[in-house]
Amino acid sequence: MAQFFFKESPFKTLISFHKLIENLEEIANSDVDYRAKYAQALLQEIEPFPEFRTGIEDFDLIFEKSALIKNLLADLFPTALTHNEIKAVAIPFQNFTFNYTERFKKIVDEAGVLFDIAIKDFDADQFYVMSCTLILNEIYGQQIDFNKPLFYEIPNKKGIMNQYRILYNADFLEILPTDSAPEITPEDIDLLMDNFDNIALWKEKFPVESWILKGFGIAILFDATTESSISKLKSNLLKPDKEQIAIQENSESIFRSIFKIADLRVGILLYNAEEDQFIKPTINDSSLHSFILNEQQEIACQDGFLGCSFENLLSNNQIVSISNVSNFSQIPGNEQLGQHLLSQNIQSCVFAPIVKNGVLLGVLELVSANPRALNSINASKLDLILPYLIDTVERYNIDMQNQIEAVIQREYTAIHQSVYWKFRKEALKYVQLQTRDYIFKEIVFKEVYPLYGQIDIKGSSEHRNKTVTDDLKNQIQALLNLFSNDNSSTNLVLVEQRKFELQTLISELDQPFKADTEQQIQHYIENEIHPILKTTKFSEATQIEVNNYFESLDEKSGLFYHSRKKFDNALSIVNKKLASLLDAKQAEAQKIFPHYYERFKTDGVEHNLYIGASIAPTKSFENLYLHNLRLWQLQTLCEMVMEHNQLKFSLPYELDVTTLILVFSSPISIRFRMDEKRFDVDGTYNARYEVVKKRIDKAHIKNKKERITGQEKITIVYSHNNEEQEYLNYIKFLQFKKILEPTIEQFEVEDLQGVSGLRAIRVKVCNNISSPLEKLYSYQDLLDEIQ
Repeated sequence: MAQFFFKESPFKTLISFHKLIENLEEIANSDVDYRAKYAQALLQEIEPFPEFRTGIEDFDLIFEKSALIKNLLADLFPTALTHNEIKAVAIPFQNFTFNYTERFKKIVDEAGVLFDIAIKDFDADQFYVMSCTLILNEIYGQQIDFNKPLFYEIPNKKGIMNQYRILYNADFLEILPTDSAPEITPEDIDLLMDNFDNIALWKEKFPVESWILKGFGIAILFDATTESSISKLKSNLLKPDKEQIAIQENSESIFRSIFKIADLRVGILLYNAEEDQFIKPTINDSSLHSFILNEQQEIACQDGFLGCSFENLLSNNQIVSISNVSNFSQIPGNEQLGQHLLSQNIQSCVFAPIVKNGVLLGVLELVSANPRALNSINASKLDLILPYLIDTVERYNIDMQNQIEAVIQREYTAIHQSVYWKFRKEALKYVQLQTRDYIFKEIVFKEVYPLYGQIDIKGSSEHRNKTVTDDLKNQIQALLNLFSNDNSSTNLVLVEQRKFELQTLISELDQPFKADTEQQIQHYIENEIHPILKTTKFSEATQIEVNNYFESLDEKSGLFYHSRKKFDNALSIVNKKLASLLDAKQAEAQKIFPHYYERFKTDGVEHNLYIGASIAPTKSFENLYLHNLRLWQLQTLCEMVMEHNQLKFSLPYELDVTTLILVFSSPISIRFRMDEKRFDVDGTYNARYEVVKKRIDKAHIKNKKERITGQEKITIVYSHNNEEQEYLNYIKFLQFKKILEPTIEQFEVEDLQGVSGLRAIRVKVCNNISSPLEKLYSYQDLLDEIQ
């Protein structure tokens, strides 16, 4: 064992037996004959070594005279207790010990020759301050309580870490000042009391080796492994992070110390009462191991592999212990579970229900590769652990539910961060009042400016109808080919009738597509054609074709889904890519001024923005922010068009896009509709904005059959001259930056139902530059360019 010392100490340490020697001298002069003779003999034996009284500085002498020291300390270390007590001579707080009892010596020997006894979680600074407090208490009459539990962490021969609590007996120690010890004033003491962490100050008031610690201490240890391990486990589990359910990862060694089983493994699984399933708890992206589930993520509790032996655990919430899995697996009904455990090298195990208020939350699994290592007797130790584990699992479940709720809120009923504060304010009132009669105030934002934009798939309805028609024609033609190749004894009249009907359907598909055409053909094929194919005995070659035909059908519709699938996949790719780009750009746009944002995927991507003082009442709103957001919107839609231009040639079905911006300069109010869980415009006047929004994308140029939107073009719809001038400035600026092409189209929009007087600007996006843009320009950039 290494003689490890902290490098610096306020003490110069002298190991001395002077107090013990003085006590022996008193006994030697006493009237007790046998005690006096014993003391006299011992004093005579140590007389050649005056260092035993004055103080030993060379510690090698201690080991050289260990037998003599043992005799000298015999009254303090009685032979009758040497195999029971864990005791040694020690210098307080330093890692130097000698004169071990036999039990202490055995513990140290089992730890191994490379093991050094060191006080756990005790550093040099703590040692120095604690030594100084001894001086303050002993010499200056202070009552400073710096006692903290001190432990030795010592492994046994199996590698299990045991915890030993250290108690010191300092009856044979005294503290003496040297000539270099400064006098400590009451002011110094006050200063030190307020500066525990200022180690330089402590060293200034108590310089290194300015005091003498003379004598010896006795370190008395007791095995506190179970208590310490439970306390450590409790500390781990009570941490706020949900990761602390990770028993297997963080606390397996603690369980080994508690149960004294070196190969103990720990698992856990949770119980999902809604679906009556056991599931693995998931921490971040990794799942904790469960020996019941093994490689599975979940399993129904009623599955046969669990067996009747788990009825106590599930129904009665009682611990299930199997001390010998091999024997257990021989019992009829237990074979499957037994083999499942044996395949994981489990020879004994304990499964403990984690129960709160009679409700099963999960199961703690303890397993070992040794028979009888785990059993119903040592399973009783779980009574000390489960209360802390119950609270942790319950907290994990609550945290998981909160996360699920957060996902639902984010993915299904999102409340944008810019307006979240107002919802939170109203929810806080409800919580503070603690009444179910509280009437929630409506969430309204007044005087906000709307911005609407969309990037739409050009002719999406026509594309969809065409792909549906192509699939139906191909399916009907495939059926005709099957009937033409049929050499079976099928009723020829019936087959000819069906072939005629299928030919008629192909002719109908050459006509304009009707809303119910697909359903009528689907119904006909399912009820008139498929029964013939399924009941007729075909030749081997034709049967293979029939089987291939059925395999090519869509499982849901029972129709061909080839061309339509290409269109749907292409549409999904475009929507996902453009929506992702818009979301990323929108996060940057929030830096302009906090504003409400929502977007929708349809046959393209639509978005609504609302900006105004009521969205962010703590900030000062100016129209400059509105202009900046409008310029940002125009540039972002340009970039989305560019992104599509690069994407479209790699799509499974080529699609083009059109782009539209609706300008509305009058501020409006928006209200959160509780029944629909979304914002909508508020009031009759503001409804005009919504009417225009819903009808404008299908509008035509006035007195023409041409749509106002065009391929790879951005159409800006507006009402007032000042809006026209503002956007012409934006367009000219972006033309200068080579983002928009030089040609500008301006025209009137046809009158819509209830809406007239709209005008539009249309300009094409350059398709010869790569996306993304190098930068998004601000309104100030535009003003600087104009100047």
